[in-house]
Amino acid sequence: MKTMFDVGSTAEMLAVPVGAYGFSDWKVIDQSLIDDFARTTGDHQWIHVDVARAAREMPGGRTIAHGYLSLSLTPQLLEQTWVVRNERRSLNYGLEGVRFVSPLPSGSRIRLRAEVKAVETWREDGVKLTLGCTLEIEGAERPVAVFTQLALFEFE
Repeated sequence: MKTMFDVGSTAEMLAVPVGAYGFSDWKVIDQSLIDDFARTTGDHQWIHVDVARAAREMPGGRTIAHGYLSLSLTPQLLEQTWVVRNERRSLNYGLEGVRFVSPLPSGSRIRLRAEVKAVETWREDGVKLTLGCTLEIEGAERPVAVFTQLALFEFE
């Protein structure tokens, strides 16, 4: 894990340099997690949940995680890339340009690489943070997904 920044105020957040980046720890995407996500979302497409069929018909012989599962891990992984103290509130402001670049086979390990693209004043005393995000698969040339994450912060 590599932290992008450690901030505790609006001024400190606004001073974070564009280009600062961080990495989360690696996370295993196992079949149990994929199955739980399928139950939660109702997406039971066989490429995600039918291990026996995937062994016969999928390249690599494994099921693949849902694209939205990989995206849903963003908050968990992103929190490992920064330290934000004294926040009154933070909000997910959305995603832009989401692209699922490669399938994510069950049993793989992923991590998030996040890079500061912009830090701007938001409202009177808040900050809008724009991050370029890449979900990487350990040992793979191409990532699972790339996207821009927008987050809003207000400090005490």
